[in-house]
Amino acid sequence: MGMHLPAIGAADCRGFTLVELLVAMAVLAILAGIAVPAFDSFVLSNRLRTYSNSLVVSAQLAKSEAMKRRTPVTLCKSANGTSCTTSGGWEQGWIVLAGTTVIRREQPAASGYLLSTTTNSLTFQPSGFGSTQATITVCRSSPTGSQERVVTVSATGRTTVTRTSTGSCS
Repeated sequence: MGMHLPAIGAADCRGFTLVELLVAMAVLAILAGIAVPAFDSFVLSNRLRTYSNSLVVSAQLAKSEAMKRRTPVTLCKSANGTSCTTSGGWEQGWIVLAGTTVIRREQPAASGYLLSTTTNSLTFQPSGFGSTQATITVCRSSPTGSQERVVTVSATGRTTVTRTSTGSCS
């Protein structure tokens, strides 16, 4: 009652031939070539959305805090996270400031991203109205992306975000 093992023949070998392996690698390379640019566009879209949403949240917070505290509250660009600055751009970060109290601090944007506007700060009055209107364009400057987000803050403190595709960032 011995146990017999079947002989392993050429028909029983399993695996890939060299040609099959090369074809599989070629298909993988083509798929990667298609997926990488799409992934880059996805990352760009997410970062632009994140920065524009952070600006909207900061503006809404400044407005609500001004009404709650019954004192002017400022949203301004800040290099150090503790005081407002008039130099540089909003990509260096920004703060929401009530008097000398920092209510919210936003970190700098990733390298290559710009948040451009001619406005250094927005001040919201206790009524909730802003003393300034602002339009802030959020874009990638290096390498230049085809997507942008435009954050608009009206004099009433209402914020909107518009998606554009101008392809220029300055």
